[in-house]
Amino acid sequence: MFNHLRQVFIGTPMPTAREVHERLSKTKGLAIFSSDALSSVAYGTEEVLWVLVLAGTAGLAFSVPIGIAIATLAVIVASSYFQTIHAYPSGGGAYIVAHENLGIWPGLTAAAALQIDYVLTVAVSIAAGVAAVTSAFPFLYHWRVEICLLAIILVMWGNLRGVRESGTTFSIPTYAFIAMMFILIGSGVARLVSGHPPAPTAAPPADSSLQPLTIFLILRAFASGCAALTGIEAVSNGIQAFKKPESLNAGRTLIAMAALLATMLLGITVLARTFHVLPTQHETVVSQIGRAVFGVGPLYYALQGATALILILAGNTAFAGFPRLASILARDHYMPRQLANRGDRLVFTNGIITLAVLASILVIVFGGHTHALMPLYAVGVFLSFTLSQTGMVRHWFVLRGPGWRWKAAVNGLGMVATGIVTVVIVTVKFIHGAWVVAVLIPAAVFLFRAIKSHYDDVQRQMSLIGQTPEPWPNLAAHVRQKVVVPVAGVQRGTLAALQFARTMSTDVTAVTADVEPAATERVRQEWNTWGHDVPLVVLPSPYRSTIAPLMEYLEETDRRDPVRGLAVVVIPEFVPARAWQQVLHNQTAKLIKRAILYERGETSKDRILINVPYHLSR
Repeated sequence: MFNHLRQVFIGTPMPTAREVHERLSKTKGLAIFSSDALSSVAYGTEEVLWVLVLAGTAGLAFSVPIGIAIATLAVIVASSYFQTIHAYPSGGGAYIVAHENLGIWPGLTAAAALQIDYVLTVAVSIAAGVAAVTSAFPFLYHWRVEICLLAIILVMWGNLRGVRESGTTFSIPTYAFIAMMFILIGSGVARLVSGHPPAPTAAPPADSSLQPLTIFLILRAFASGCAALTGIEAVSNGIQAFKKPESLNAGRTLIAMAALLATMLLGITVLARTFHVLPTQHETVVSQIGRAVFGVGPLYYALQGATALILILAGNTAFAGFPRLASILARDHYMPRQLANRGDRLVFTNGIITLAVLASILVIVFGGHTHALMPLYAVGVFLSFTLSQTGMVRHWFVLRGPGWRWKAAVNGLGMVATGIVTVVIVTVKFIHGAWVVAVLIPAAVFLFRAIKSHYDDVQRQMSLIGQTPEPWPNLAAHVRQKVVVPVAGVQRGTLAALQFARTMSTDVTAVTADVEPAATERVRQEWNTWGHDVPLVVLPSPYRSTIAPLMEYLEETDRRDPVRGLAVVVIPEFVPARAWQQVLHNQTAKLIKRAILYERGETSKDRILINVPYHLSR
């Protein structure tokens, strides 16, 4: 029943062979990987104005220069990442680049910063999208948290269904938003050129409430507006999601994204300045510009609808980036290994669910207020930008290929620009909430190292390095009971289970599911040394499952030789020294036991199940 409901919810499982057909075109890639960056146009200008309005008209005069600076920075960052895409065609995220070129600690710092920012991206984007809805329909304002949680669930559901399906689903809102933004900007500019600008939407604040215009205030406004650049790195993280040639398609998608972002951000900033728009708690800046240009009519509601949809779906960029980065970290043993597993629909299901849960907690804690979340935003992403570009500079100096000086100069410019912005953001936002991220990043790095230490300790205790294969005593020379031993790798716990099985019968077979071809090949090679005379059967697993192929094999084995009864299953299972360490492992042994005990096949008799624990010392 659970499997049936799961298929209804996310669709039927896809074989691994389908992965190449799930690749994205540039059109769909722009929708998936650029929705975060493009949607930030809806709140980037607003965040700048929230700060500048504190200094009144004198402060608001700096909105356009700050908008130009942010747009220029977007072009610099995009140019830097364009080179990263072609230097790392298999995926050039900040973690990979920093880890390879700068070392373990910078790599983990970049990974921690990005993962934290991905969580904030979902929370901020969803909250901003709901703010667009409540601006058009104020009676929904008090339900904003509930609407945010529902939106997170819907975006999670779309991603669980698979990359290609989510690309199709999210393409329409993305391109609808782009179209409405250009219609808005074009119509607004036309009204200005024609000499019929709309009346100011709000009165400037009274002089008695103003703060002095200082460099610190201008830098704070710039730092707030830099939230518009989050998501630019997502394309470099997802290169392998594109159709061939991957690097070429990803690079062109990045260029298109940067051009659209810079154009729309500058357009909205200019309109906000010329229309004298001021930020308010209950209506967004884009909504005010829309009312001024379109009036309260079909185009206004179309604008608000498109803005709400892309903001709600903008979290999709994080849902594409967070699980991929988590899977890489899990394969490197810095995050729980369950995050490296692909689900039924060829996506990293566990990572998607984890991100949804963390973002939901943030929305609840901050009450669904975009402005309350903003001080935490962009710190992590600009830190990862800086580490990535620093790593690329070193990459070119070490590689020294054709044109390496020019390439190093481009990435060097990105390194300096993003480094300065990082310092500015941390400095001006520290007391407003950036300190939280400044604490969380080292805490996350510490957690990564603790997880890695645990996995290294497990590997050391389970390793066969330094051991010598010795013949096993055949205590069951005349017993022909069928015995099957599921194995995932050749380790001490595996050999203990095999040796125990040989004391029961001479008819012992080891089986392993071909979930990861590289891991299966390692098992084959090591079996020649450590498998003794126990045959190894590799079970095809096109849907990346361990349980289903094993159950099918057991049924087939029993059908071939019903006289000797059901095969006995001997399961090797290592037991961590501490209970909390269980969450870092796949629990495959427990899943096999549950399947055998509760998901019977054609046989009516109970199958004998024997568990052989291997206890770790710490």
